[in-house]
Amino acid sequence: MPKIKTSRVKYPEGWELIEPTIRELDAKMREAENDPHDGKRKCEALWPIFRISHQRSRYIYDLYYRRKEISQELYEFCLDQGYADRNLIAKWKKASILRSIFVVHGLLLSLFDFFLHNILFFLG
Repeated sequence: MPKIKTSRVKYPEGWELIEPTIRELDAKMREAENDPHDGKRKCEALWPIFRISHQRSRYIYDLYYRRKEISQELYEFCLDQGYADRNLIAKWKKASILRSIFVVHGLLLSLFDFFLHNILFFLG
């Protein structure tokens, strides 16, 4: 008997944990796409779509890189299926110059507080 090929996608383990949120964001996306844009500029009509796409990508990014709640297999599946924007996540992964400045600035403030505290301790 010949094998029957189906077009169903096999979801990886852990999909049931993120599926409700992904489905909710998909519903919001459909609503934003079907929303009438009479009286709006073309770019203004696209803003809600970009916002929801950004939110969905950020959700998957946070689950994988920050909270470490999903597996690499599930993360790659989400990227391959288009649930998250690979290029946007790559941008978030890069160390920005502002983050570096804030870290150095925070470190300098901590050192300054340490020395100020020690000087006041010895003088007082």
